[in-house]
Amino acid sequence: MTYDTSAEADIRGINIDKLAKGFGILLPTFKNYVSVSKTSNREMRWYRKGLTLATAMNPLDTPATTGITKSLMQNTSFKARPFVVEQAWERQTSYIQKFFVESPLISMEDIKDNDIDVLAENVKDLVRAVHFKVDRRIYDILTEATTSGTPNPTTVNDTAATAGWATVATCNPILDLLNAKMEISQSGYDPEGAICLMNPLEHKNLINYLINVKGSSIPPFATEKIKSGVVMNLLGLKIAVSTQATAAYVITFVPSEAVKWKEFMPITSVVIDEPGIGKKIRVWEEGNGYLSDPRAVHILTGV
Repeated sequence: MTYDTSAEADIRGINIDKLAKGFGILLPTFKNYVSVSKTSNREMRWYRKGLTLATAMNPLDTPATTGITKSLMQNTSFKARPFVVEQAWERQTSYIQKFFVESPLISMEDIKDNDIDVLAENVKDLVRAVHFKVDRRIYDILTEATTSGTPNPTTVNDTAATAGWATVATCNPILDLLNAKMEISQSGYDPEGAICLMNPLEHKNLINYLINVKGSSIPPFATEKIKSGVVMNLLGLKIAVSTQATAAYVITFVPSEAVKWKEFMPITSVVIDEPGIGKKIRVWEEGNGYLSDPRAVHILTGV
């Protein structure tokens, strides 16, 4: 029996690893929306930002809300000491998580019969599995999700939708998204170019509202949508659609500000050889993130 040496070369670990990483780059990923950096430690100590100075001194807030009024800083008496405004930070600790999966044992006969396709398809499926788990982790961090997977708007900005977006007679998605931008802006962050992340169901209802209800032309689609995950721009927001997003919620956030992702080990794969039997493919990634600026996030509920 003569083996195809070219095919055998293609399934060496280094080439499988390149295939895995190349496939991961092409997938839309929430990592495009967060600040990514490397870490050499499995324990992460970080600080969560509380109220910004802009929030604390927001002229739209009442003294009952903030306890700070313009009179405390405006028209200060000569030789008087300045009014002290202190920023709030909360120390946090998180730990690296491992996302780990492997294929079943693929027989050498299947590899021979199907050339490289069996291995390549397994690599893609395994990478996709790890990719989706990492994305969901980022989403849960972004939304302060509870164990049930429901976003918890206790620390981030949140408002209720005017009505469910499927209720075309009373809903107003445009006002809902403008409210999200307003909340982020009042917290001291620039909402222009912010990511607006939603489930395909909410995206369908939004497009239906824009076209069938309001008679708008079809919004232009971004040429980079396959790579970036952004499907269109609306009101200065980049609309991103993913099945990883929880239905009935629309999350608007300032990219690279809200979540920081620490990469302990990038996506990696190896081929485990069982001589005379077959091969296994193993894929993993290690990292974790944290919500450093919760007020850079807005959760729209009841969508």
